[in-house]
Amino acid sequence: MAAASSSAAACFLSPSPPPRPRHHSIKHLACAASRSPSPGPSSSRSLALPSPSASASPWPWPRRLRDLLPDETDRILSSATGSLIVALASAALILGDAGSASAFVVATPRKLQADELATVRLFQENTPSVVYITNLAVRQDAFTLDVLEVPQGSGSGFVWDKSGHIVTNFHVIRGASDLRVTLADQTVYEAQVVGFDQDKDVAVLRIKAPTDKLRPIPVGVSADLLVGQKVFAIGNPFGLDHTLTTGVISGLRREISSAATGRPIQDVIQTDAAINPGNSGGPLLDSSGNLIGVNTAIYSPSGASSGVGFSIPVDTVGGIVDQLIKFGKVTRPILGIKFAPDQSVEQLGLSGVLVLDAPPNGPAGKAGLQSTKRDSYGRLILGDIITSVNGTKVTNGSDLYRILDQCKVGEKVTVEVLRGDKKEKIPVILEPKPDES
Repeated sequence: MAAASSSAAACFLSPSPPPRPRHHSIKHLACAASRSPSPGPSSSRSLALPSPSASASPWPWPRRLRDLLPDETDRILSSATGSLIVALASAALILGDAGSASAFVVATPRKLQADELATVRLFQENTPSVVYITNLAVRQDAFTLDVLEVPQGSGSGFVWDKSGHIVTNFHVIRGASDLRVTLADQTVYEAQVVGFDQDKDVAVLRIKAPTDKLRPIPVGVSADLLVGQKVFAIGNPFGLDHTLTTGVISGLRREISSAATGRPIQDVIQTDAAINPGNSGGPLLDSSGNLIGVNTAIYSPSGASSGVGFSIPVDTVGGIVDQLIKFGKVTRPILGIKFAPDQSVEQLGLSGVLVLDAPPNGPAGKAGLQSTKRDSYGRLILGDIITSVNGTKVTNGSDLYRILDQCKVGEKVTVEVLRGDKKEKIPVILEPKPDES
């Protein structure tokens, strides 16, 4: 019994045995453990018992299991280690920070339709041509009496050429003491007024910017436009950075009045693309990205877009801009008269343009047209009523302006008037409009 105890104790205290054969059964190992160690080298069928060691583990069974089953233990540990690594990797993905986990996320590319891609490309290609215009006015502080420059309005515009010319609406720059133009890259430049046309609500500015920052907008044609074709408006509504609105042409050859002079603007484009305050002076583009009009006005009781916007056709704008760049003004012919409102003539039961005043130094005064006046008793004596020009019937002021827009300075026209009960034809030589300050 003592020998058995000493033999059992020796199983845990003897030195590590030499390498064992690959295959042993549990029965064979148990029998080998009961044998006494031989003094010679260990045979392949004997099991050496470990001797006491200072570094022996206080938990002997795991070490003894490795001693007894070295290959099986390695296989088990390898499998456990692999499972542990997989578990840790999964935990890292679940519990890791968003930055680390994002590397494992595969984003699906956004798919756009062909028309959407065309719209995105149009906006990206034409945005660098659109500018933001700030109208500054001088104001005096009521308390400190300091003179301050404060913004009184804003609008949009677009680059016309590499020389730095900017096209916008006249009402955008009206009454400004200073103008600033902001390009698409947010650089700001002081702008000088080259010229303007109040009758057509067009103005041209100029900035001193590097040519590499100026991208002129491609100019199209407005004569062949059709109702229903797509249009795109780019601008800065309410001071917001470049905004794109889309719509269609809902009407052609409309007529609106200039906000500055009341003179009619013909062949205006009507669109349902949203045009809000701040869009004025911005470009109206066709689906090819070409300029077809300049956004100028909306029809809305509330002042916001209600689906009825108007743009001056590019064919009209192009001729005006060329004259403003070359001469600084538009040489438009005039008759040199002041006429009564259309409603007043209608109340008299007449048709035509009633001449209120024909200054003697003007074209009409030189030709002999008579003004409206009062006699010595205070009774009103009507002046000449223009009924036609060059054979074209005139029923109101818009008709007269439309005819004059087709004439040239220095041209002789035949004006037919109703003077009392008689009709007379009077030749008049048209003169240029006086310079505007």
